[in-house]
Amino acid sequence: MNITRTNTLFRGRILFVMGVVGCAMIALVARGVELQVLDKDFLQEEGTARHLRVVSIAAHRGSILDRNGEPLAVSTPVDSVWVEPSEFLTAESRWPQLARLLDMPLKKLRETIKGREKRGFVYIKRRIAPALAAQVMALEISGVSLQREYRRYYPAGEVTGHLLGFTNVDDIGLEGMELAYDKWLRGLPGSKRVIKDRLGHIVEDVERIRRPQPGRDLRLTIDRRIQYLAYRELLATVKKHKARSGSVVVLDARTSEVLAMVNQPAFNPNNRRKLSGERYRNRAVADMFEPGSTMKPFTIAAALQSGRYAPDTLIDTAPGYYKVGGHTVRDNRNYGLIDVSTVIQKSSNVGASKIALTLPPEQIWQIFHQVGFGESAGVGFPGESSGVFTDFDTWSELERATLSFGYGVAVTPLQLVRAYAALAGDGRLRPASVVMNEQGALAETGPQIFSHRVLAQIRNMMERVVSRDGTAVKAAVPGYRVAGKTGTVRKSVAGGYSEDRYLALFAGMAPASDPRLVMVVVIDEPDSDEFYGGLVAAPVFAKVMAGALRLLAVSPDALPSEDRMAALVEKGL
Repeated sequence: MNITRTNTLFRGRILFVMGVVGCAMIALVARGVELQVLDKDFLQEEGTARHLRVVSIAAHRGSILDRNGEPLAVSTPVDSVWVEPSEFLTAESRWPQLARLLDMPLKKLRETIKGREKRGFVYIKRRIAPALAAQVMALEISGVSLQREYRRYYPAGEVTGHLLGFTNVDDIGLEGMELAYDKWLRGLPGSKRVIKDRLGHIVEDVERIRRPQPGRDLRLTIDRRIQYLAYRELLATVKKHKARSGSVVVLDARTSEVLAMVNQPAFNPNNRRKLSGERYRNRAVADMFEPGSTMKPFTIAAALQSGRYAPDTLIDTAPGYYKVGGHTVRDNRNYGLIDVSTVIQKSSNVGASKIALTLPPEQIWQIFHQVGFGESAGVGFPGESSGVFTDFDTWSELERATLSFGYGVAVTPLQLVRAYAALAGDGRLRPASVVMNEQGALAETGPQIFSHRVLAQIRNMMERVVSRDGTAVKAAVPGYRVAGKTGTVRKSVAGGYSEDRYLALFAGMAPASDPRLVMVVVIDEPDSDEFYGGLVAAPVFAKVMAGALRLLAVSPDALPSEDRMAALVEKGL
């Protein structure tokens, strides 16, 4: 009786359990059918939405090239490490591995995440090499991802640093041509929709939403070979004479295109750690200075253009000084009675000031203004200065005298070399240019400033400066006739002018018979042993000009002295 009842209960329990299991299986099958068939589309959409992301596609920044197509600035692909904090926090135990691999303190990694836990995107380290990026992803740390970016690289380093400038970590131009032409160079980033796994890694590209548009290349007028020559010689001279700074600018005499522009001290845009903003300044376009005797050719040109003077007109400079407005204008020595050509050759302040005081102030002002003093040189470079040149209505007699030999006016190296290009060319002023004109057309020019006769006379006078009896024999270039002018300028200080701080200058052109290149060299505060423009700046000119003329295959024009004198007589010079 009891056995029968026990068996009945046992069978009942088994049937109950089987029934429960059966119902559960039926429920599971039904749920499976619902999920796999009825709700399939909805669930797929929900799953995809949780792992679908829109990510940015970096755009390639345009390259900067020299006039011959040589690269001066290029963009190389790199990767940046970023994390999704909510997922990254779940793998905190593995942070030390990531920190060691990225060579960053663990404390800094924690500080980067702290306070940003609710964000969806936080950079950990920008712009690392692709090989290192692969090692980061091999760690398979939850929430860690990569983003492809581009890093700017400057093949010439310091040689083109001031000219090109640089970009920031987001590839936006901050200095130099990178800033001036940022909109031209910068591309438009694209975007795409991707699927990521639970670790945050991209496992599939779904679709491209917007294709990235690369930036446009920029071709400069710079010749990298001449740029390097100028950099090398300027650096050597600044070191040799323990100068504070220096600048060299080389222009094409026919087009006013800038072929080289260098400064010292320089900086390497590929490595800007611990560098101050002072090092970034392009002194050739931003720094103003009184040009001293390098202004005398323009004073004499104004005199010749007036018709009141000729190269052989005599000027009495005795006894070597001249009283003007209660001040004394002095020469290095008493040159006595000399002609106008010798005023340039010997760089006589007394002669230049006496000539200037016989001319109407408006006439001198007009010449100086027409050659670009007091206005921008037109290259569009960030921080470009217009210099200082006051109106003639305000000039005193002393200011008229000192202006004739380059005091009371402030110019930049670029302004000065551009003005000399007007003397070297056809007597017209052209805007200086750093960017190639793709159409090959010359820039519009102003009116004729100097007649061809005056230009020939001035160049001949400046050739005498580079002769054995001139002030710049060290500017001579073997095989070529060189025309130029030295300048040794006392620097302005509080209360007057310094007795031991100078600017050494040389401005010149070659070949003098048909100038192809114009150059200005500025050395700021060379040591006190040698500070004259003819001793410090002229040798830089000679070395750079010699190399540049050879690179451009410019034919020599030097003639034996007898043949040259005959040619000058024939031309009436």
